[in-house]
Amino acid sequence: MAKHVVPDAKDALNHFKMEAANEVGVNLKNGYNGDLTSKQAGSVGGQMVNNMTPVRTTKITRTNRCLPGHVVHITYKICFSI
Repeated sequence: MAKHVVPDAKDALNHFKMEAANEVGVNLKNGYNGDLTSKQAGSVGGQMVNNMTPVRTTKITRTNRCLPGHVVHITYKICFSI
């Protein structure tokens, strides 16, 4: 069993997991959830990761200085971690 660095965080993480499960439509119960499919469990974990590290996409247009009238579209994906 994993040892929690901050023991008080266990309740907060369980609450966060329940919220993520509700967002993706998975019915979790307190305690053991061994009846979940891999797809359901993965969707809950994936939703938790998406909420913790949202990816922001922005498009920047710049003009190529070598060719007059030439426009280059650049897409940057930025990931923020808290």
